[in-house]
Amino acid sequence: MKRVNWKAELLTVLVLVLLIGGICGTKYYQKQQEEKKILQEAEKEQKNKVKSVDDLSGKRIGVQIGTTGDIYVSDYEKDGSGTTVERYNKGADAVQALKLGKIDAVVIDEQPALVFVKKNNNLKILDEEFANEDYAICIDKENTALKDKINKALAKIQEDGTLEKIKENYVGSEDVKGKNPYKEKNVERNNGTLTMATNAEFPPYEYYVNDKITGLDVDMMKAVCDELGMALKIEDMAFDSIIAAVDSGKADVGASGMTVTEERLKNIDFSDSYTNAKQVIIVKTSSAAIEKSSFVDKLKDNFITDGRYKYIVRGLGNTLIITVFAVAIGILLGFLIAIIRTSHDRNGGLIVLNGIAKLYLTIVRGTPVLVQLLIIFYVILTSVNNKILVAVIAFGLNSAAYVAEVVRSGIMAVDAGQFEAGRSLGLNYRQTMFSIIIPQAVKNILPALCNEFISLLKETSIAGYIGLVDLTKAGDIIRSSTYEAYIPLITVALIYLAIVIILTTGINYMERSLRKNER
Repeated sequence: MKRVNWKAELLTVLVLVLLIGGICGTKYYQKQQEEKKILQEAEKEQKNKVKSVDDLSGKRIGVQIGTTGDIYVSDYEKDGSGTTVERYNKGADAVQALKLGKIDAVVIDEQPALVFVKKNNNLKILDEEFANEDYAICIDKENTALKDKINKALAKIQEDGTLEKIKENYVGSEDVKGKNPYKEKNVERNNGTLTMATNAEFPPYEYYVNDKITGLDVDMMKAVCDELGMALKIEDMAFDSIIAAVDSGKADVGASGMTVTEERLKNIDFSDSYTNAKQVIIVKTSSAAIEKSSFVDKLKDNFITDGRYKYIVRGLGNTLIITVFAVAIGILLGFLIAIIRTSHDRNGGLIVLNGIAKLYLTIVRGTPVLVQLLIIFYVILTSVNNKILVAVIAFGLNSAAYVAEVVRSGIMAVDAGQFEAGRSLGLNYRQTMFSIIIPQAVKNILPALCNEFISLLKETSIAGYIGLVDLTKAGDIIRSSTYEAYIPLITVALIYLAIVIILTTGINYMERSLRKNER
């Protein structure tokens, strides 16, 4: 019979007890830390919770840039309470940020807020209103004749009840809402076209349905145009661009739930008010259950419902048109500038043209392409209303500056002996340049040119700032309707990626072909 080593057994038991105790202690500590973290998050959420207007001070507030909500909450930034105002291009973007917890509240007009909350059951509107205001149509200060005509038309549709019926159709009770859409009158429109600037991401005042802009403001302007005997043309653009469009003559009027303010009256005039509105506060509520849809349902909602895929198709078409023609301008003008610059560098001639070229390159390369696009649209080409043409010119002129420097570096990289060889064969400078130098330079700069064209394609994504529906703007329109960020953004990104891959493949094929010719 073996003798039991009780000391070893006791030591083993002690080790096991310590090990089990350590594991239990670790789990208990982890649980305590998790509970502490949950408590801290709950305290933080409670601290940042907005229950009334008084709670806004010191919080993160989201607004749509340029709106009266933006103007009102800007005062909170100056009171030393640490308030942060996050400004978004669209109200829908501010709402999305609120849902993700990036901000604590959104200040926006009541009617759009009701639409947002109806489609997002984890949001709610506070009972206390933030501000009360009146909407009016903005008109150029010098166009007093048009202002008088519009005021008379507004008075007429108010008197005969037309305006009230339009309001009821969009913001009335549930039993009348959507039942009586405005029908345009069969009248002669001999007095021309009235161009209305708006931001069609502001339901129920203006929004897209089946690729057409509709809403309270749109029907109101249709009724006004019926009284004026004019045709209505609608231009969709960023909200903060509407006043600039009216002021520059790109649009005759602006109607997009605009409130008369002292700041706006410095630059623009307004018609009589056509409706009253309120600024309200949207907050996130944790009590509401979030409804989850399947991926297929989300695809259907983003692309099939109301034919929303048409925005992507139209946007893609506009993006490709702008890119192709802008590339053509960039190549032609870029090569011309490069030849002028190299001719001056090597021969000392073309002093005036070289000076102009250097000034052009300095200005274009020293300023953002977005600023250039807005200047060309609102300042230089004020009489041109074809937005695709404006975009082609803007992006083409911008691209030419970069193409010029790429080409110039390629030409300067060609050995000077090639010039001498060409001249010794009896060729003049132009013949030597186009027959010997440029073909060699193109082979060297092809990858750099490819990168420039890819950059140009992606730069066209800012065309939406002038109200042009490009590929990126198409995704924005869908996001504003569905409040779904993931699918529209990923779809747009994949389309850009596919185009870039195709371009890169084509350029690689061209490079291989050129190398074969060298053998």
